[in-house]
Amino acid sequence: MPEELLLTLAKQSFQTLISVSGPMLVAGIVVGVSISVLQVVTSIQDATLAFVPRVLAIFAVFLFTLPWVVHKMVSYTTHLFSNFTVYIR
Repeated sequence: MPEELLLTLAKQSFQTLISVSGPMLVAGIVVGVSISVLQVVTSIQDATLAFVPRVLAIFAVFLFTLPWVVHKMVSYTTHLFSNFTVYIR
């Protein structure tokens, strides 16, 4: 397999990975920072207060973006399988 083909395949894989996981990571960061600010302001240091809202936000974003994620992953897999003969040379 030529190096340029391998680099293109790796680039497409990372782009798909980041675009699929990005919304959930951003939601986790936003909720985590918001809860941390709330904990600093109110002096409440409870681990559950930081963990549970973050998990709920990530799960909500996951459910909201699930159809798009499935479509993106199916199209990427279809693209890989349709060009399979190019990759095995």
